[in-house]
Amino acid sequence: MVPGALARLLRRAPTPRLARPFAAKARASRHPQEPELLSEDDDDFAGGGVVAPTEGISKPLAEVLKELGKRVPDSLVKSRVEDDGFAIKYIPWHIVNKILNIHAPEWSGEIRSIVYSSDGKSVSVVYRVTLHGTDAEIYREATGTASVDDTSYGDPVQKAEAMAFRRACARLGLGLHLYHEDMS
Repeated sequence: MVPGALARLLRRAPTPRLARPFAAKARASRHPQEPELLSEDDDDFAGGGVVAPTEGISKPLAEVLKELGKRVPDSLVKSRVEDDGFAIKYIPWHIVNKILNIHAPEWSGEIRSIVYSSDGKSVSVVYRVTLHGTDAEIYREATGTASVDDTSYGDPVQKAEAMAFRRACARLGLGLHLYHEDMS
């Protein structure tokens, strides 16, 4: 995501939208109106007063996937050190959410299942992210697992959900470069 790539924000209020099915279906092409582009000074991706649109920037699915596949700026990537000393880079779930709101404003997500292990020591969540383009829809699912004993932040289900959400987004290309950096 190069500077200026996030300048697709609208300065108008969102309009209500009808529910869409989750099945992948081809649709007739809609001709979206071009959004008002912001200057690079107004294009504050990390926060600030810029509000991400929630409707009205429908694009073909290939274009949405192309935008999501771009490298996420290092300033938005966090890292943490695991108990075994291994450093992990990740994008916080709220940043992933905001990137989806900007580049795929008609996305949807849902928890598909929450399962505790038979010994009760961990919980796994399956999360589905669906992207709605003007020509098709696509979804990806992923799992996240957290230890019930880990109380570093939030509850175990919250941690497992955030992990599953980020992984499902990575399967759509968002932040996928972070997984490949570990291999080099």
